[in-house]
Amino acid sequence: MRRSGTLARQVMRVRAVGRRSRMTVVHPDSHSIDPLAVREIQAIAPVSPAVGPSEAAPAAGMAIPLLPGERTAARRAKFALVNGCTLASLGLGLLAIFLAMQGDVQIAAICLVACVVFDGLDGILARRLGVASPFGAQMDSLADMCSFGLAAPVVVYASLHGTVSTAAAAVACALVAGCAAIRLARFNVSPKDGRFFCGVPTTMAAAVLALAVLIGLPVSGTVVVAGVALLAFAMVSSFPYAKLARLVKLPPWVLLLPVVGGLLDIRITFFAIVVAYLASGPVLWLRQRRAA
Repeated sequence: MRRSGTLARQVMRVRAVGRRSRMTVVHPDSHSIDPLAVREIQAIAPVSPAVGPSEAAPAAGMAIPLLPGERTAARRAKFALVNGCTLASLGLGLLAIFLAMQGDVQIAAICLVACVVFDGLDGILARRLGVASPFGAQMDSLADMCSFGLAAPVVVYASLHGTVSTAAAAVACALVAGCAAIRLARFNVSPKDGRFFCGVPTTMAAAVLALAVLIGLPVSGTVVVAGVALLAFAMVSSFPYAKLARLVKLPPWVLLLPVVGGLLDIRITFFAIVVAYLASGPVLWLRQRRAA
């Protein structure tokens, strides 16, 4: 009992000292503390991992640089160019929403396609110019949510006006927004795979929705709503989907088929490509399970 009471008092003493110093768990007057007790205290009251024993906390109000590394004028200009592409994607997404609200659905779909272009461009430029940063990654994620998680379902909702019930269109488009938010958040915190996406990426889903509105698929509104909901669930699925870099390595005759099909009937060809890509995820997942 006396041992435990002494240990408790020493724990309270070390914690008080730790709050004042933030540098060590032992008071300078450490001769009055039993070394064995110190080890026991450290085991039951460790220093917070956020502020280590020898790590000084950043000064209050200190600004963290948005661009890591050397901050020359040339690198800053490159950094501004990359983030300008991200903001352009965001602005085009807002423009798509405004146009869809006014009934200009086709032009709004073109703006969404431009969003996809700028979204891919900012990533390519960031890597090529050597100005990739955590700030840019967060900016890209927020812009994707606005352009692909909000603008795309709004454009689809406007295109479905008069073809299906308002409730059905609203539910399907809400699924796209919710699943896009989940997909982007999961992507930010998950380890990256250089070969496959885990679920359909939001950029590709938005491109499919925009092109579907732009070319006008020869299907009923009910089928479109079902396809939109399926695409939303595909974004949050765990199925592996091949990245574009792997798709371009396919045999030339495979890549030639969509071109020939597009010349014959672009709508049917587009529908077949989307269905084939969505089906490739479950097929790859089954192959991986059998191989394991």
